Amino acid sequence: SKIEDVKALVEAGKSKKIAAAVQEALDAGDKAQDILDAMVASMSVVGDKFSAGEIFVPEMLIAAKSMSKGVEVLKPVMAGDTSNSLGTCIMGTVAGDLHDIGKNLVVMMLESAGFDMVDLGVDVAAEKFVQAVKDNDNVVLVACSGLLTTTMPALKEAVQTVKAAFPDMKVIVGGAPVTPEYAAEIGADGYAPDAGSAAVKAKELVA
Repeated sequence: SKIEDVKALVEAGKSKKIAAAVQEALDAGDKAQDILDAMVASMSVVGDKFSAGEIFVPEMLIAAKSMSKGVEVLKPVMAGDTSNSLGTCIMGTVAGDLHDIGKNLVVMMLESAGFDMVDLGVDVAAEKFVQAVKDNDNVVLVACSGLLTTTMPALKEAVQTVKAAFPDMKVIVGGAPVTPEYAAEIGADGYAPDAGSAAVKAKELVA
């Protein structure tokens, strides 16, 4: 089917061909949501390959770029269907950490999965996460990223500051040194090892 073509193009990072392929799938009668789910599944495959060391950051970014080009074609089709929005997610890399490639991938994946994303950037103080929840409507999830072992205390502070202000807020964490055990220990609701699984876990948390 046309959807299989789309999946293959995302995995191969063919960003110039993806828009036409997505349009062809739509023209052939495939539902926008099904096409989107297929692209998210492709990114999960890419994420698994990345985790396994089969591909590296450049390939991962190229695949993500392809996906975002495909999503651009779907957005106007899905815009009429507001039931697709899962709510707002606040995302940022914690204080003292300037890594943004992983965070940007997660932002792209969550946006594609149906979240309205508010990206606070890097080196985000714990209070800024709290302020962002107050400043935005319908916030259902806060995502904190940390890629340095030295910023793990900042990750803990971010999670606990958000939880103190909003006890019911769902918080998801990720980054190279983060483990599921550490996520549980600092009070996060979820942990994701990579961008593909972050989208899956985020949807589970707000369901």
